[in-house]
Amino acid sequence: NSRELLPQPALPPHSTQRPPAGITGVLFQAGPLLDRVYNTYLLMHTHQTVDFVRKKGAEYGACAQRRMSIMEALDLLDNVVDESDPDVDFPNSYHAYQTAEGIRRAHPDKDWFQLVGLLHDMGKILALAGEPQWAVVGDTFPVGCRVQESVVFSDSTFHDNPDTKNPLYNTQYGIYQPHCGLANVLMSWGHDEYMYQVMKFNNFALPQEAFYMIRFHSFYPWHTGGDYMHLCSNEDLRMLAWVKEFKCVPQPWGRGMGLLSQAWRLGIVPMEAKAANLKLIKTFFFPPNPE
Repeated sequence: NSRELLPQPALPPHSTQRPPAGITGVLFQAGPLLDRVYNTYLLMHTHQTVDFVRKKGAEYGACAQRRMSIMEALDLLDNVVDESDPDVDFPNSYHAYQTAEGIRRAHPDKDWFQLVGLLHDMGKILALAGEPQWAVVGDTFPVGCRVQESVVFSDSTFHDNPDTKNPLYNTQYGIYQPHCGLANVLMSWGHDEYMYQVMKFNNFALPQEAFYMIRFHSFYPWHTGGDYMHLCSNEDLRMLAWVKEFKCVPQPWGRGMGLLSQAWRLGIVPMEAKAANLKLIKTFFFPPNPE
């Protein structure tokens, strides 16, 4: 494992940047959990380069590694521990079902949106294929241009990234043109980009909003920090509202959703929720043959 050969630094006490999503209050102050989170981002921000992203896109873009069902992938998620996330009380599959349930309650007329909730973190199975955590989890950012201030820990984690010293990549626009559109931007490689590529390769019959939500739900510098607008097209700005709506849906790993049943509060996915999502999968991916 390459990350074991690298130093394991502690979170710098002087850092004033916002913590990754879900890290608040006393958790952000100190401790081994935050050291783990910080080290994951240090490795990510050191090794996520234009060359690396292009290499991974070529490696996984043809989806030739393995064939599995969505339900099989969901079950595999329970073997993944996200080292960028300090809140890992419940299995990843529970988070997927709970997010889908939160969306169903908020948007009962949009079944495709509920499916996005179920799928959004499925790309984390990359960690089970031998990919290091820094190439799977965490907040994402564009490569090939200057890192913006709202990228988490940007003040202390990019010093060894070679792209930051390359004049082709370290200007505001880098290799891009003004308002070129995020479809033309290389994003750091991880579960978001991987799942987006899987959806495209398999021609998922979902609206464009779903593809944006999957690809950019971890792009916090954009949908929360308000950065990288100089790269956005009008279509990106229109879709930004949908990505923000996805991030607003209650998904607190078993807390804050008072209407949920006792089973949900105990971290158990009710059988009716599993059945409803299985039916949703069949509706979208296995439609009945026309007469």
